[in-house]
Amino acid sequence: MNHNQDSLAARAAPILFVVLWSTGFIGTKYVVDNADPLTYLAIRMAVVVGLMAVIALIARPKWPDRIGVAHSAVAGILVHGFYLGGTAIAIAHSIPAGLSALIPGLQPILTSTIANRWLGERVTPVQWGGLVLGLGGVVLILHNRPMTGEAGLGWLASVVSLISITLGTLYQRRYCNHIDWRAGNLVQYAAVTVFFAIGAFLFEDRVVHWTREFVLALAWLAVVLSIGSIGLLYWLIRHAAATSVASLFYLVPAVTALMAYVLFGEKLDALAVAGVAICAAAVFLVNRRFQRA
Repeated sequence: MNHNQDSLAARAAPILFVVLWSTGFIGTKYVVDNADPLTYLAIRMAVVVGLMAVIALIARPKWPDRIGVAHSAVAGILVHGFYLGGTAIAIAHSIPAGLSALIPGLQPILTSTIANRWLGERVTPVQWGGLVLGLGGVVLILHNRPMTGEAGLGWLASVVSLISITLGTLYQRRYCNHIDWRAGNLVQYAAVTVFFAIGAFLFEDRVVHWTREFVLALAWLAVVLSIGSIGLLYWLIRHAAATSVASLFYLVPAVTALMAYVLFGEKLDALAVAGVAICAAAVFLVNRRFQRA
């Protein structure tokens, strides 16, 4: 690529990532209406392992050593296992698709705090202001929502997703940056397939309704999300500070909510719309340092 193409890719990648990542919550709504959440995820990951195996056979990447394999497995269970599992369980427990991205959307707050100590990344006062502003936006979107009963279990699962994706992103950046993404992803998906299969056999009846809706959503989630958006996420992790990458997650709840409104009729009131705008402003502030670098 020449400089102009690199610049275009750098500008387009965050936008594409936010849109693709947001469709994951929408697709999950379709699949959990037809299958138990962990069972669906075990099937999805098995499909992805097959696709990644083909990619690896064609590309013939350099394989990591035993330590690299172990690091990849841990990163996979964090980034895919607990994060996707928590999201699917949240939606299965009546959390609307448009709101299921909200708690994981708090990731930048947690990431910036941990990255400041673990990765040695300095977070400026302006960036801290953006992070706090984004938190305020998420609070506005969450206002007046039920937090008890079945919904409470759903929100708890979302908190697990938040912690998992935060630690997984940082772990990936610290321990797996040197690993070829094709080999690393294959190891990660193989590990998480076993993880979900064990969970499905321990906690679910493994019900699956092979409807057209389920198959199409599964195909989208397996190919576009697990290969496309995850590959893009790791590219962004390699080319940006952890705080800047994490700040993109502030936009995911807004984009997901808009998609859910169009597809499922899930509505946002005036305060929630204001929260969406505040989150967008927060992303701008948190990204200022990286854009000037």
